[in-house]
Amino acid sequence: MKLSKSFNSAFRKFAYFLSSGNHHNLEGINYLALYGEEPSAIEQAYVIFINVLEMDDEGTVLNASFAEIRATDYLREYCDKHFVAEPPYKDWELALH
Repeated sequence: MKLSKSFNSAFRKFAYFLSSGNHHNLEGINYLALYGEEPSAIEQAYVIFINVLEMDDEGTVLNASFAEIRATDYLREYCDKHFVAEPPYKDWELALH
């Protein structure tokens, strides 16, 4: 079974804006250096995005914006020690598979 076009679109959009440094949820946060210096932080953001993403039976993504918020809030929290993501992350959101 292939991934749906809806999933591909949501993932591609998230990956593009995250790696371009233009993700609107991370405005003012200098996170691009993490790609070379601390790639595990970037990996964790992608993991959160994928773990939080929900799809219906046809593969249509239902919550791309929420998944992006959870993932980008992780990077914001990682880079800005004064920021705290709400609600706190659940183990299933952070789980590496």
